Amino acid sequence: MKIDLHTHSNKSDGILSPKELVHLAKNQGVDILALTDHDTVAGVTEAVEEGKNINLRVIPGIELSTQYRESTVHILGYFTDESYKDENLINFLKDLELHRISRGKKIVENLKTYFDIDLDFEKVLKESKGVLARPHIAKAIIDAGYNYTFDKIFDKLLGNNSPAYVPNKKVSTLEGINLLKKYGCVTSFAHPVLIKKHYLEEIANLPFDCLEGFYYKNSSGDERRFINLSKKSNKGLTCGSDFHGHGKGDTKHGYVGCMNVPLEYISSFLEMLDK
Repeated sequence: MKIDLHTHSNKSDGILSPKELVHLAKNQGVDILALTDHDTVAGVTEAVEEGKNINLRVIPGIELSTQYRESTVHILGYFTDESYKDENLINFLKDLELHRISRGKKIVENLKTYFDIDLDFEKVLKESKGVLARPHIAKAIIDAGYNYTFDKIFDKLLGNNSPAYVPNKKVSTLEGINLLKKYGCVTSFAHPVLIKKHYLEEIANLPFDCLEGFYYKNSSGDERRFINLSKKSNKGLTCGSDFHGHGKGDTKHGYVGCMNVPLEYISSFLEMLDK
C-alpha cells in the first residue's frame, strides 16, 4: 500500500489543481492521499469528491503554520469528519489568508529595498490563485527575468535569514494543535527533520498525535531517530512527500507517492483516523 499524507495544490502554493493532484496520485499508484494545503481547506472538497470518482481514498487535511519560540512549526491536521466545512474554522483561516496578503506585500517591498528586485504585487497576488506564499513570489522573480534559480531565491532572497523575510502571523504551536483537535483532526508534527534547534524533543512532546517520521528529505538515520522518538513520546507516525507539483527535479520537495513506508509504521495513524 502506497500512502502520501503531505501534498499541496494550487489552493495554496502548489502547481496542480486538487483534481489534477488526485489523478496524478492515482497514476503514481497511491492508495491513500491527503491534501494538506497551507492554512486553507479550500481545495479539500474538490479533492475528496474526485477521489471518490476514481476510487482513491483522499483524506481531508491542512498544514497549519505555527510558532514555537523562534522557530516556525507546521502542524499537519487530518480531519476525521466534515468539520473542515465549519464556518468558524473557515473564518479563522480567512483571517490568516488576509495576513498572508499583507505579509506578501511587505516581502515584495523588501525585495525592492534590499535586492533591487521590482515586482508588481497585484500581479503576484492574482497569479497566486489561493493562499499567497513565498513560492508564488519566487515564481514571480523568475518570470520577471531575474537570473535566479528557485533554490537560490529561497537560499538568498526569501529564506528566514534574509532581510526581505517577513514572518507569518504568530499562532503558537500548542494553540494550533488544540485548534485542529477541536475540529476533530488527528495531528502530526510536520517535517521534524527541518527543525534544527536543540528543543526538537520539546516540540515532539507537545500533544501531537503523530510525528512525520517518514519525509522525503529524511535519511535512514533520521527515520530511525524519529521512530525511536515516536516510541519515547508515545505517538504515531505519518509519511509525506511534501509534493508541490514542480516535477521530479524539485530539490525542495518530494514527488507525490515517492515514499515507500511499511504499513506497520502507519497503521496506528490509520486507526486514529478511522476511530
